[in-house]
Amino acid sequence: MKEFKDLEFKPHPLGDGIQAVMHFEKGFGVSVVQTPYSYGGKMGLYELAVIDSEGQVVYDTPVADGVVGYLRPEDVTDAMLVIQKLK
Repeated sequence: MKEFKDLEFKPHPLGDGIQAVMHFEKGFGVSVVQTPYSYGGKMGLYELAVIDSEGQVVYDTPVADGVVGYLRPEDVTDAMLVIQKLK
């Protein structure tokens, strides 16, 4: 199972901050960002969105109904573990 430590962060495409995108076997994935504009970014925390195989945000999962912010690395791992089990 993939965890926070497996994410490969790159510069955020809009400028300030970083982003990691990872897709999982069952069709879902995550977009994890930390920018001055993301929820918790100024505090060194992360924002996560569940995405589909095309990179679009999924709004109806047990993890989130959009984006969820103010996440510590261990919180991101917890969400990733749940997402990898979604069907």
